[in-house]
Amino acid sequence: MGSLRPLTVRAERHLLRWRTLRGRPTAIRYLDLLAVAVQAKGYKAVKLYRAGDQPARPPVLWVFAFSPDDHVRMAVAVHAFTGGVWGYCEAGRGRRGYLAPCGDTKSAADQVDGVLKHRMFPATW
Repeated sequence: MGSLRPLTVRAERHLLRWRTLRGRPTAIRYLDLLAVAVQAKGYKAVKLYRAGDQPARPPVLWVFAFSPDDHVRMAVAVHAFTGGVWGYCEAGRGRRGYLAPCGDTKSAADQVDGVLKHRMFPATW
Protein backbone atom coordinates (compact mmCIF):
# COMPACT_ATOMS: atom_id res chain seq x y z
CA MET A 1 0.00 0.00 0.00
CA GLY A 2 1.22 3.45 -0.83
CA SER A 3 1.38 6.18 1.74
CA LEU A 4 -0.94 9.16 1.64
CA ARG A 5 0.61 12.34 0.39
CA PRO A 6 -0.31 15.69 1.94
CA LEU A 7 -2.56 17.91 -0.13
CA THR A 8 -0.98 20.66 -2.16
CA VAL A 9 -1.92 24.17 -1.15
CA ARG A 10 -4.12 24.54 -4.21
CA ALA A 11 -5.91 21.23 -3.57
CA GLU A 12 -6.43 22.16 0.08
CA ARG A 13 -7.96 25.52 -0.90
CA HIS A 14 -10.27 23.75 -3.33
CA LEU A 15 -11.31 21.26 -0.66
CA LEU A 16 -12.03 24.04 1.87
CA ARG A 17 -14.07 25.96 -0.70
CA TRP A 18 -16.06 22.81 -1.46
CA ARG A 19 -16.65 22.16 2.26
CA THR A 20 -17.81 25.76 2.73
CA LEU A 21 -20.30 25.49 -0.13
CA ARG A 22 -21.54 22.01 0.83
CA GLY A 23 -21.74 23.00 4.50
CA ARG A 24 -24.42 25.64 3.93
CA PRO A 25 -26.75 24.26 6.67
CA THR A 26 -23.84 24.33 9.13
CA ALA A 27 -22.95 27.91 8.16
CA ILE A 28 -26.58 29.00 8.55
CA ARG A 29 -26.80 27.43 12.00
CA TYR A 30 -23.65 29.25 13.15
CA LEU A 31 -24.78 32.58 11.64
CA ASP A 32 -28.16 32.25 13.39
CA LEU A 33 -26.32 31.86 16.72
CA LEU A 34 -24.17 34.90 15.97
CA ALA A 35 -27.25 36.96 15.02
CA VAL A 36 -28.74 36.31 18.47
CA ALA A 37 -25.45 37.24 20.18
CA VAL A 38 -24.97 40.55 18.33
CA GLN A 39 -28.63 41.51 18.78
CA ALA A 40 -28.12 41.04 22.52
CA LYS A 41 -25.37 43.69 22.25
CA GLY A 42 -27.83 46.11 20.66
CA TYR A 43 -26.92 45.69 17.00
CA LYS A 44 -29.29 45.09 14.09
CA ALA A 45 -28.65 41.80 12.28
CA VAL A 46 -29.95 41.16 8.75
CA LYS A 47 -29.78 37.59 7.45
CA LEU A 48 -29.08 37.37 3.72
CA TYR A 49 -30.04 33.72 3.58
CA ARG A 50 -32.87 31.30 4.23
CA ALA A 51 -32.53 27.67 5.16
CA GLY A 52 -34.43 26.44 2.09
CA ASP A 53 -32.67 28.64 -0.48
CA GLN A 54 -30.58 27.20 -3.25
CA PRO A 55 -26.87 27.52 -2.50
CA ALA A 56 -26.23 30.06 -5.25
CA ARG A 57 -24.40 32.36 -2.86
CA PRO A 58 -22.82 31.74 0.52
CA PRO A 59 -24.91 32.84 3.51
CA VAL A 60 -23.97 36.26 4.90
CA LEU A 61 -25.05 38.03 8.07
CA TRP A 62 -24.99 41.83 7.93
CA VAL A 63 -24.56 43.54 11.30
CA PHE A 64 -25.43 47.25 11.59
CA ALA A 65 -24.67 49.85 14.24
CA PHE A 66 -26.62 53.09 14.17
CA SER A 67 -25.95 56.48 15.70
CA PRO A 68 -27.88 59.75 15.33
CA ASP A 69 -25.39 60.93 12.69
CA ASP A 70 -24.21 57.82 10.89
CA HIS A 71 -24.22 54.05 10.65
CA VAL A 72 -21.59 51.39 10.10
CA ARG A 73 -21.92 47.81 9.02
CA MET A 74 -20.05 44.56 8.79
CA ALA A 75 -20.76 41.42 6.78
CA VAL A 76 -19.94 38.09 8.43
CA ALA A 77 -19.69 34.70 6.76
CA VAL A 78 -18.71 31.22 7.92
CA HIS A 79 -15.82 29.35 6.29
CA ALA A 80 -14.41 25.87 6.62
CA PHE A 81 -10.85 25.61 7.94
CA THR A 82 -8.36 22.78 8.00
CA GLY A 83 -8.88 20.21 10.71
CA GLY A 84 -12.64 20.03 10.17
CA VAL A 85 -13.37 23.26 12.04
CA TRP A 86 -15.47 26.28 11.05
CA GLY A 87 -14.74 29.93 11.66
CA TYR A 88 -16.51 33.29 11.52
CA CYS A 89 -14.86 35.61 9.00
CA GLU A 90 -15.48 39.10 7.72
CA ALA A 91 -17.18 38.51 4.37
CA GLY A 92 -15.18 39.71 1.41
CA ARG A 93 -11.90 38.97 3.15
CA GLY A 94 -12.36 35.21 3.19
CA ARG A 95 -10.23 33.29 5.66
CA ARG A 96 -7.91 36.32 6.00
CA GLY A 97 -10.77 38.09 7.79
CA TYR A 98 -10.91 35.49 10.55
CA LEU A 99 -12.80 36.64 13.66
CA ALA A 100 -13.33 33.61 15.92
CA PRO A 101 -14.04 29.89 15.86
CA CYS A 102 -17.69 29.02 15.34
CA GLY A 103 -17.82 27.15 18.64
CA ASP A 104 -17.23 30.44 20.48
CA THR A 105 -20.15 32.70 19.57
CA LYS A 106 -19.47 35.10 22.46
CA SER A 107 -15.93 35.73 21.26
CA ALA A 108 -17.18 36.28 17.69
CA ALA A 109 -19.81 38.75 18.93
CA ASP A 110 -17.10 40.56 20.91
CA GLN A 111 -14.91 40.76 17.78
CA VAL A 112 -17.81 42.13 15.71
CA ASP A 113 -18.53 44.63 18.51
CA GLY A 114 -14.91 45.81 18.46
CA VAL A 115 -14.80 46.21 14.68
CA LEU A 116 -18.07 48.16 14.59
CA LYS A 117 -17.00 50.44 17.47
CA HIS A 118 -13.72 51.11 15.69
CA ARG A 119 -15.57 51.99 12.49
CA MET A 120 -18.06 54.17 14.35
CA PHE A 121 -15.43 55.99 16.45
CA PRO A 122 -12.08 55.62 14.63
CA ALA A 123 -10.39 58.46 16.51
CA THR A 124 -10.85 56.74 19.87
CA TRP A 125 -8.92 53.57 18.98
